[in-house]
Amino acid sequence: MNGVELTIVIVLFLLVTVLGFAASRWRRAESLMHLDEWGLGGRSFGSWITWFLLGGDLYTAYTFVAVPALMFGAGAAGFFAVPYTIIIYPLVFLVVARLWSVSHVRGFVTPADFVRSRFDSPTMALLVAITGIVATMPYIALQLVGIEAILKAMGVEGDLPLIVAFIILAVYTYNSGLRAPALIAVVKDTLIYLTIIVAVIVIPSKLGGWGAIFGAAEAKFSANGGPGVLLPASGQLGYATLALGSALALFLYPHSITGVLAASNRDVLKRNMSALPVYSLALGFIALLGFMAIAAGTKPIGTDGNTIVPVLFQQMFPSWFAGIAFAAIGIGALVPAAIMSIAAANLFTRNIYKEYVKKDATPQQEAKVAKIASLVVKLGAVLAILGLNPQFSIDLQLIGGVIILQTLPAVALGLYTRWFHRGGLIAGWIAGMATGLLLVYNIPKLNPDGTVARPHFGGSSFALSKFGLDTKSAVYAGFLALLVNLIVAVVATLILRAMRVAEGVDGTAETDYTAEREDPTFRDLPEPLESAPPGAAGEVRGRT
Repeated sequence: MNGVELTIVIVLFLLVTVLGFAASRWRRAESLMHLDEWGLGGRSFGSWITWFLLGGDLYTAYTFVAVPALMFGAGAAGFFAVPYTIIIYPLVFLVVARLWSVSHVRGFVTPADFVRSRFDSPTMALLVAITGIVATMPYIALQLVGIEAILKAMGVEGDLPLIVAFIILAVYTYNSGLRAPALIAVVKDTLIYLTIIVAVIVIPSKLGGWGAIFGAAEAKFSANGGPGVLLPASGQLGYATLALGSALALFLYPHSITGVLAASNRDVLKRNMSALPVYSLALGFIALLGFMAIAAGTKPIGTDGNTIVPVLFQQMFPSWFAGIAFAAIGIGALVPAAIMSIAAANLFTRNIYKEYVKKDATPQQEAKVAKIASLVVKLGAVLAILGLNPQFSIDLQLIGGVIILQTLPAVALGLYTRWFHRGGLIAGWIAGMATGLLLVYNIPKLNPDGTVARPHFGGSSFALSKFGLDTKSAVYAGFLALLVNLIVAVVATLILRAMRVAEGVDGTAETDYTAEREDPTFRDLPEPLESAPPGAAGEVRGRT
């Protein structure tokens, strides 16, 4: 056990714990017993806090350890995370401002709230809520992979430190809501940028420069007739569809939308869609840590490839700086895990508990249920990571992307058009989900030598040869499932409309989607005693 590293990690963890509890007094509200306050931080975050919050939310500890590990083991294929985080922001720019406006005018807390009001469909809203919760659970568990990696590198045995870290996370999230990860994200991102800047300067200088690093990677991946550091022709379709599918899926996750709705106005989101690509630049350097590890001759601890980056830092840096880097990774797990659990709790509370259990729930009751639900979600994530193989947790998260992508027609396209019939959306969701799960069920997990390690749920790249095509190419399963979803939704809409099946009443107005903070329809918070369902008209209390 490395005492210096462990001490620095503990000190910085204590610092963010104090910040987590102190966050309840930051931008203090009259009461946190309201989902707008507890679950969305009062919808009041400005440009800088939103930038740190969304960055801390989207670029996680898993990113820090798994992307370089994939580069170390698979080469160029692991770089897919960089183009997808580049193309995502222009795509998301088209939807987040409209979602922010309609959500603030109508008081929506979750994407399922929007779907219920837009398509007058509690059933589709329930499907969106369940999809979001199911897709988020393995994502939370995956954050623990990063903490496990640094604990292994420091020589800490057992699961107790992991459990303690998440108990502390659960308590301060319960106490402070979204304000806690928003405040901690500033520390987390500062540490990560510090680590990356030092790493890309110091490590290449010790290894003989970037030419030596790429030369070592080329030698490794061109051995035995391999493609070198470039993608082989057979991998390009899978790479492109995985990048595009991942980009479409990322801002459909409940935690991403939670960060968006917490912004104070549309201009904050516009500025962030322009500034967030800075994180993509950092991600590119993070990915190259995998090639640096090859040049440094780094070996993972046992068979755990996710320990590559921690071991590399131990090789290249003194213990005190390695401790700072490990703290950055560990805190990088707590921030997104907190936001994800809050987002899942919001979905459960608004779209399951209030819709089907207690329709007249007060805002105070909603907040209480959300707090408890967030604890349950974190407990489930801890049990999952303790009971499952870490590699299987990674595969589950990839499957989660396939699942969440099936909400795109209702959520993303619904922001621009109500052409789809609510029954068509339900039929499309069922078809897309069934297709996606069937495809990923038939994807095996392969060992490095090509043998089958696990026959099912081994990833998200589906071999086109299984369709009888004479090709070695693969395609992202979520992409195929989404195409099926859209086709079925279109056909079912045409059929239902021809049968004159009732389409419901749109609970939103066209002006809702472009409302600015100054518009008279805009509201910050519903009245504390308001208990009307999402989308209903109610008293408006503006704050200045």
